[in-house]
Amino acid sequence: MAEPRPLVLDVDGTFLRTDMLFECFWAALGRDPFGTLRASLTHFGHPEVLKRELADLAELRTDLLPVTPAVAALARDARAEGREVVLASASDTSLVEALARHHGLSPRSFASTTDINLKGAAKAEALVEAFGERGFDYAGDAAVDRAVWDRAQAAVIVGSHPAVARALRAAGRPVTELPGGWRGRDLARALRPHQWVKNVLLLVPAIAAHQFDLATLALVLLGIAAFSAAASSIYIVNDLLDLEADRLHATKHRRPFANGAVPIKVGMATSLALGLLALGLGAYLGAAFLGVVALYMVLSLAYSLTLKRLRWIDIAALASLYTLRVIAGAMAVDVYVTGYLLVFIFPAFVTLGCVKRMTEVTLAKGDERLPGRGYGKPDRGDLLNVACLGAFAAVLIFFLYSFTDQGRALYPTQWLLWVAILPLAAWLVRMIWLGYKGRQDYDPIVFAMRDKHGLGLICLTLSIMFYAAGLWQQWVG
Repeated sequence: MAEPRPLVLDVDGTFLRTDMLFECFWAALGRDPFGTLRASLTHFGHPEVLKRELADLAELRTDLLPVTPAVAALARDARAEGREVVLASASDTSLVEALARHHGLSPRSFASTTDINLKGAAKAEALVEAFGERGFDYAGDAAVDRAVWDRAQAAVIVGSHPAVARALRAAGRPVTELPGGWRGRDLARALRPHQWVKNVLLLVPAIAAHQFDLATLALVLLGIAAFSAAASSIYIVNDLLDLEADRLHATKHRRPFANGAVPIKVGMATSLALGLLALGLGAYLGAAFLGVVALYMVLSLAYSLTLKRLRWIDIAALASLYTLRVIAGAMAVDVYVTGYLLVFIFPAFVTLGCVKRMTEVTLAKGDERLPGRGYGKPDRGDLLNVACLGAFAAVLIFFLYSFTDQGRALYPTQWLLWVAILPLAAWLVRMIWLGYKGRQDYDPIVFAMRDKHGLGLICLTLSIMFYAAGLWQQWVG
C-alpha cells in the first residue's frame, strides 16, 4: 500500500498569521537596536545570511507566534489520516525546526540556511527532490508559491488569489481555498484612535491664555491632527517592538499585530505614512511646531526602544511626552507659555505616569516584573509615594501661580483660584486611588476622558477658573 502524500505547509502567512523575518527584525531591534541595524545594512543583499543574523539576535519564541486556524485544522486532519505534515519556509531553519517541534509536526523540514534562500523555485526543487514530482500537496499564500503549486499534486491557497486558483484548476490541479488576508478595521484598531483624545492637551495654552476664537481653534485642530498621526505612527512601532510582551499579556494579546490580524509589513508601511503626514502638517504650522512634533516622535521612539524598560526614567519620559503636547499647543497658536504652567503640568503628568504603572502592577497576576517593564507588584508602594509627591507639587505650583503678575492679570478674583485648587486636588487624589486599586484603564488620560466623576471635577475646576477670570460675566452677562 502506497504511503499517503505528505502535506507541505508554507510558514509565513500560511501556517502562521505572521512573517518570521519581520518578527525577528522587531524582536532583535528591541534587544539590540544598533546590532540589528548593522546586520540589516550589511546583509541586505544576502537575505539568507540576514535571516540567520536576525534569528540569533532576536531569540524569538516560536511557541507564541499566532497560527492560522484554518491551516492548523487542515494539519490536524492530515495527521489524523496518517499523513506527514512538513513545514517548508524561506525563514531560517533554526526557527522552522523550533516551530515544527512545538506544534508536533514532522521533524523533517525545509528552510533557508546561510547557503540558500529557500523561496519560490528553490523551494520547489527541494521538495521535488525529497518527494518526487507531484509527490506532495502544498499550502501557500503568495504569488511566489506558484512555482511550488505547479509541481505539487494538490494546491491549498490561503487568501484571495482567484487568477492563480483558476490557472491551477485549468492545469488539472485540485485546489482548496482557505480564508486569509487582513481587514481595514483591524488596521484602524492598531492606530488606537481612542488614544487621540490625549491630544486635547494642545488646547491647554489657548484656554490658559483665554483665546477662544475660531482661527485659534482651527490651528489647534490642525496641531491635534499632526500629533494624532505622529502618535499612531509610534503606537504601531511600539506594538511591533512589544509583540512578545503583548502575547504574554492578559488583554494585549488581542492587539492586531500580536494576534496576526494585520501583517507586520502593512504596519510598517502605515507607520511610515503617518509619520510623514505628521511632519508635513507640522511644517505647515511653522518651524517651532515642526520641531516639537519631531522631538515628540524621537522621544516616543526612544521610549519604545529603551526608556520604557528603565525604572523611573520611563515615568519621566511619559510626563515629558504629555508636556510636549502642551508646548505644541502653544507653538500652534503662537501664545506665550509661562514657566509656571510647565512646572505645574510636569509633576501632574508624573503623577499620571505613576498611575499608569500602578494600574499595570496592580492587575498583574504575579510579583515578578512585568514583561518589558521595570516594575512588579512589590513596587506598588513606591509608585504611590511618587504619585502623591507629584500631585502635591502640582497643587503647590498652582497655588504659587496665583501670586504672579500674569496670574493676577488673567484671574483678578484671586481667591477663586484658591477655591479651584480643591476640585483639582480631588481629581488627582481620585486618579491615584483608582490606579492603586487597579480600577482604571491602562492609560490614565484615556480613562480620565471617560470617567464621568473625574470629568465633573475637571469641569468644576475650569468653571471656577473662568469665573475668577471674569469670563462667565462676559459670556452670560
